[in-house]
Amino acid sequence: MLWNFKSRDSKREATEGDNELSMIPVWSIVLAVLVFASVQYLFHGVLPHHRHEMLPMRLLMGYSWGTAFASYVLLVGYVSRDVKRRKMSASLWMLIVIVMPGGIGAIVYFLLRQPILSRCPHCSTEVASSYHFCPQCQFQMAPVCGRCFRGTLITDVYCTQCGHDLAEDQAPARLRAYSD
Repeated sequence: MLWNFKSRDSKREATEGDNELSMIPVWSIVLAVLVFASVQYLFHGVLPHHRHEMLPMRLLMGYSWGTAFASYVLLVGYVSRDVKRRKMSASLWMLIVIVMPGGIGAIVYFLLRQPILSRCPHCSTEVASSYHFCPQCQFQMAPVCGRCFRGTLITDVYCTQCGHDLAEDQAPARLRAYSD
């Protein structure tokens, strides 16, 4: 049916989002649930008011603080896995994220984190994902324009920067999505 149709791009974006969510470790999820439950216990069991008109405020504060603390625990769990994936110092960044108040450590981490490196299929050199050619063996990692050498998409027919006809370039078959 037409309304159930999903394009390849939306499926790919959904899987990329799912991959990012799978980066949160199980210990972090369990700890976040426990933190949320303990904040609820604090607001509804330890600090009860006998004034019933304060119940909406107590509910709002309990859920808000519980969600904030649980989200922070999930963020710490994500950073603990992401820092290893990017080959950065895990102990240093975990210390910064946990010790700096108000989530400032997490913001600093996301501003300063290293790019994810991939391996060149030809020579196995670690290469940043933004590179179009391997710096060791000149293996073409991504499609580029033959005239201006800027990156293009594999679905482009013409270069978006200079208008060059990309079909004239002798791109490797693995980098061509459509052919006539």
